[in-house]
Parts: sequence; C-alpha cells; structure tokens
Amino acid sequence: MQKPPLPQDFALKETSPNIGAGAPIGDKLASTYDLVEQMQYLYVRVVKAKDLPGKDVSGSCDPYVEVKLGNYKGLTKHFEKKSNPEWKQVFAFSKERIQASLLEVVVKDKDVVVDDFMGRVIFELHEIPKRAPPDSPLAPQWYRLEDRRGIKTKGELMLAVWMGTQADEAFADAWHSDAVAVGASGFSHIRSKVYLLPKLWYVRVNVIEAQDLVLTDKSRAPEAFVKAILGNQALRTRISASKSINPMWNEDLMFVASEPFEEPLILTVEDRVGSNKDEVFGKCIIPLQNVQRRLEHKPVNTKWHNLEKHTIIDGEKKKEIKFASRIHLRICLEGGYHVLDESTHYSSDLRPTAKQLWKPSIGLLELGIISAHGLIPVKSKDGRGSTDAYCVAKYGQKWIRTRTIVDSFTPRWNEQYTWEVFDICTVITIGVFDNGHVDKGGPGKDSRIGKVRIRLSTLEADRIYTHSYPLLVLHPSGVKKMGEVQLAVRFTCASLVNMLYMYSMPLLPKMHYVHPLSVIQLDSLRHQAMQIVSMRLSRAEPPLRREVVEYMLDVGSHMWNMRRSKANFFRIMGVMRGVISIGKWFDQICHWKNPITTILIHILFIILVLYPELILPTIFLYLFLIGIWSYRWRPRHPPHMDIHLSHAHAAHPDELDEEFDSFPTSRPADLVRMRYDRLRSIAGRVQTVVGDLATQGERFQALLSWRDPRATTLFVSFCLIAAVVLYVTPFQVVILLMGFYVLRHPRFRHKLPSAPLNFFRRLPARSDSML
Repeated sequence: MQKPPLPQDFALKETSPNIGAGAPIGDKLASTYDLVEQMQYLYVRVVKAKDLPGKDVSGSCDPYVEVKLGNYKGLTKHFEKKSNPEWKQVFAFSKERIQASLLEVVVKDKDVVVDDFMGRVIFELHEIPKRAPPDSPLAPQWYRLEDRRGIKTKGELMLAVWMGTQADEAFADAWHSDAVAVGASGFSHIRSKVYLLPKLWYVRVNVIEAQDLVLTDKSRAPEAFVKAILGNQALRTRISASKSINPMWNEDLMFVASEPFEEPLILTVEDRVGSNKDEVFGKCIIPLQNVQRRLEHKPVNTKWHNLEKHTIIDGEKKKEIKFASRIHLRICLEGGYHVLDESTHYSSDLRPTAKQLWKPSIGLLELGIISAHGLIPVKSKDGRGSTDAYCVAKYGQKWIRTRTIVDSFTPRWNEQYTWEVFDICTVITIGVFDNGHVDKGGPGKDSRIGKVRIRLSTLEADRIYTHSYPLLVLHPSGVKKMGEVQLAVRFTCASLVNMLYMYSMPLLPKMHYVHPLSVIQLDSLRHQAMQIVSMRLSRAEPPLRREVVEYMLDVGSHMWNMRRSKANFFRIMGVMRGVISIGKWFDQICHWKNPITTILIHILFIILVLYPELILPTIFLYLFLIGIWSYRWRPRHPPHMDIHLSHAHAAHPDELDEEFDSFPTSRPADLVRMRYDRLRSIAGRVQTVVGDLATQGERFQALLSWRDPRATTLFVSFCLIAAVVLYVTPFQVVILLMGFYVLRHPRFRHKLPSAPLNFFRRLPARSDSML
C-alpha cells in the first residue's frame, strides 16, 4: 500500500530567504553570517561617567543611564554614592522597529520617589556612523552632559554609538530592543549563549577484597558488602560469599564523573546485621584527581587503602586511631569510552573521552537559525495569548541558545553558529521553547514548542539547505503543530578521503568492543550522564532548564507505549514489503501472467545453471544498475519529523491516555497497577528490539536509496568493482577463498567489527524522523 501524502501543514517546505546580504545561495561567501538574513542594529555602548553632580543631601549620587529611542528604552544598573561609575554595557535597537529620529542618552540619579535628571546626550540618527565587521571597533569618546534646554552642565559620559549588523562582536552581550519589551525583567534569562558541556568520564571501581575487618559481634559470621557513593550516584556489591573478616568480591562498579572533579569517591564496607540494619566496618575517601587514567584495555595497578572508622563521642564524629582494616581496589578513569548521554540513534558525538584518542575533524557544520512563523500562544499575558520564543541547538560538546524574542508569534533570530564535525554519521538537534522566566509572574517552566533533527550524512557537502521545518509536539489530545522554524544548514567537507574512510571505522570507540558494557549498565550510566549534563547546564547563566535539557536528550523515550510499538511494527512491515513484492512478482512469473517476462527468466535461469560463475557478478551488476537508476529519485531534502511514520496522526485517545500516563500508573486498583507496570516495563524492551530490527532493515534499504549520498556512492562503486573482479575470477576460487576466510583461525580474528559491518552500522535509518 502506498504511503498517503503528508498534509500540507505537516510537510517540510523549501524556502528562499535573503541570506548572505542578498548574495545567491550557491555562492561561497566570506562573511561569518552568510546563512542568515542581515539585520541592522543601532548600538549604544555606555562605558562610564565622571564628575557627576551630587543630588543627595550628602552631596553624592546614585547614577544610572537610560538609553531611549522612541518607545524603547534600556536601563543600566545603578551605583550607590558614586560620582565616577563604570557600566560597560551595550544596547542594541533593531532598525526595523526604529520610529524616532533622535537617540537620547540620559543620566539619572536613583531616588525613592522620583529619579532626578542629571544630564543627557542627544544624537541624530542620520549622523550616526555605520560600521560593518570586520572593521576595527569604534572607540568610545567623552560627551559633555546637557540639561533639558541644551546648555552644557557638569559631568561627562563616555559613549560609542554606531550602526551595525548582528555579525558585530557586541551583538551577543547586548541588551536587545526586540528581545525585551519596556518594563520586562530578567535580562539574563533572554540573552543568547554558547554552552560547553563538561568532559564526562566513566569511573571503574573494581572492588577486590578487604582484610582484617573488626567485628563487634564475634559470635556471628559477617555478611560484608561494599557501598560506593559518587555525588548522587550510589552502588553496592553483592554480599561476599566468604563470610569471614577477609571477604572477597572482585566486582566492578561503574560511575559517571565530570571535570572538574568536585566530589570524591566514598567507599564504605558494611555488614548486613538485620533486614533494615547495616553496620559500618569502615570507609575510605578517594579524590578522583589522584585516580589513574586509562586510554586502552590494559591492566590497572591495584592499591590497598586504609579503612577509617568513625565513632560518635559527645555528639562529635571522631576518627579511631588504632584501626588496621584495609580494602583492595583497582580504580581508573576510563578515557577510551564515549560517555553516552543521548540515544545512539541520534547521537551528536561519538568520540572517546580522552583527547589523545581524537581523530582530526573532517569538516565544518554551520547552522543559521533564521526565524519562526505561525507559533501558537503558549501562555496568557495581560489577558491575551503570548509566546516568548528562543531556540536551543546541540551538537557534540557545544550547546547554543538564541536570544529570546518577547511576545512575538513570528520571531526573527538570524543567528549563526558553527561546529567542528568529527563523524559524518551524527545528528544535530534544534529545539524551540517558550521562555517562562521573562516575567516574574511567569509559569516558571520553559514549554516545548517542537524540535528538529538533521542527520549530517544526509547532507551534500558545500550545499546550503534552506527549509521551513514543522514544529510538532504530541499532546494527550493528539499531535499538534506549534508552528514552523526556518533554518539554513551547510556541511563543509575538509577532507573527502578522511570522510569516506570513516565509513569503515567502528561507530563507537574501540573500548566499547574490546571490553563492552552490558545494556543494563549503559542505560544506568546514560541516565546518570543526563543528570550531570542537566545539572551543569541549569547552573549556567542564563541557565538551560532541566525540562529543556531532558527534551533535547529524549529522556523517557525508552518507555513503552502502544503508539510507538505500532509505529515500529509498521516500520518492519515496510521493510518486508519489498520481499513480499518479489514473492508476488515471482508468483506471477510461475503462473505466466506475462509470457514474455517468463520466457526471459527461463533463458536467464538456463544460462546461470550452465554457467554458475555468472551468478554473483550478475547479482552485483544488477544491484549497481538499480543504484544508478535510483539516483534520479534520490531525496533532495533533509529528513524531518514524520507524523505518519510515528503513527501520531491516528493514535486512539485511549492509547494517548496510556502514553501520557505516569509511571508507575495512576490507576486506582493495586492489582491493575502491578500488572500494568510490569507490562510496560517488559514491553519497553520488546519495543526497543523491534525498533532495532526495523533499523537494520532500513539500513539495507539505504544502501541504494541515496539517502546518504556518500555511502551509496561507495556501495555502488564496490558493486561495480566486485562485478568486474568476479567476472574475471574463477567461481571455484572465489568460493574457496570465502570458505577459508569464514573458517579462519581465531588468531586471525579481531574483536573489533569488520569494515563492512562498520559501514553497515553507519547507514542512516528512519529512526531520525520519529517523534
């Protein structure tokens, strides 16, 4: 059955924005802002003042500066009792919204009732100089203050005033008239920002044994175990099988830590005395700064650590001096792994933690966040609907946040950002949110408006993609379009050879295959990594809130729901549709539905039986011809969220109620809750397996679909070469070599995946396009 067309509202649309100051899209522009529309701004840099007159009874003043342009005005912070203040603050006024001919910079004295006027400087807009990057910065100069009648008065103000664009170096730190309305508070919450994620490490703690534990009750055999705590992560070993004062465990515990290491690793050896009672034998504290860093799978030196026991004397904790218990540990920081904080289906970074193991970058990714339109009201302000929109994009270790455009359903950001690309098979994620912290009485949470994922391997090198992406969010009432965001994307290849070589390399670093982690470990460690990333970004200024980070990282995507399970089932059916079509076609051949085709198949069958050496080269030649023929219908646009693929458009209300139900469920009956939670837990794993099967099938389809143009080029080239080689090589020799290769000695086998398998794992699947 042919897939029905997407409704126009949910479709991806190609656009033609006036980017690069009007230059043709195909041109290579030298400007760093060639992927966005050029916006003109009036910049006012308020540096400092001197010799301001005293206004208070004490002869001092509490000065601040008001920059006023028509209906817009910006205020600096005020200083108490300071006649020579320094502000060093920049204001930016959008030229599109300027409706005045005069710029007024007023110095005022902060007062309890009415602020006193101290002096002003007036500029006529047509006399303000224009400056475009990369011009040298405009030097500020001193201006004498004037009173309301234009007469020079006491005091001077150092200013710099110029007309520029968003490419100006002052743009990022400026107070924006199109970002903050008059009287809005919380400027720190609306400015743009670039965030660098902390470097994440896996911490491996191998608990070997303990010696000379001191028992308080010597009449019973101890049930000793070790509890390890790192920040808010806590793990424990099993109870030692040797119930003596020298217990042994030889068990690995894995944690996630971030640089700089702020919290130590705390290990305590405890005795299970009763069902809810544990007694501490002793503990040791290990700073992670002193822990050995391992780059590959080589043994780490073990070390004995003394266990300190603390007693409570007179309400104070004191350390016992005479104490000889020890614990034998092997601890290391694993630099050879990539710490997963996002799903591997749309991971933006696959490099190992240790910088020494990084490969050179293969290119550059540039993203222009142009605008959004058709945004729906998210909250109520002054009795009417309102949206304060901003964008967040994440790729690799760099997250970015645009400035917030206040109270606009058609915000224009026109901000451009750049990332280094180390792996072509990665995904950049762009999310749009409503800022809930602009006003003091706001909702207090940033609401999600929608997000976009773009897989880099689906982009042609050096081509600018300009599209308007629908912003789709699934609500309990169904899928809802929240608006559209207009983006410009360009991937620039630095080395074609290195990029093509990446397809033969393992997707993850070597340690993931040499010393693999279990699925349960990876899930737990990913959850801890997401918690650390969320906590670090929420402590930045301006902060990226927890709800924003979790939405960008797809927290909770592993939870089972009927809609996603149905979507994965139909993905598998879509993959199997090709096999079923071949079966129907062969059935028609057998039943002579088309006699000419049947006769040709008989002739081909006789040739292949008489000359079996033609079978393999014919298959590869046929695949090569299919790949070349499919080039005409190759996808021209990057993938986007597909509501049909996600089965979001036809979800039953009961299924949506189940999907948005809490976990554990909020159903009243205890028996139903127990069975329902068990079903969701088990079905979540089944759903993941079904999705993985669908992904493998879609990767087979991607071999010849030109979804990844470089991968398809490599594959069809291989097919052509294989066809030629197999034509000239005796069939028996080929079979013999293949048999010897399959039956090769273990000495010649490697733990790392083979190049064909690595190539296959890097092929794109449709998981990128699922909601």
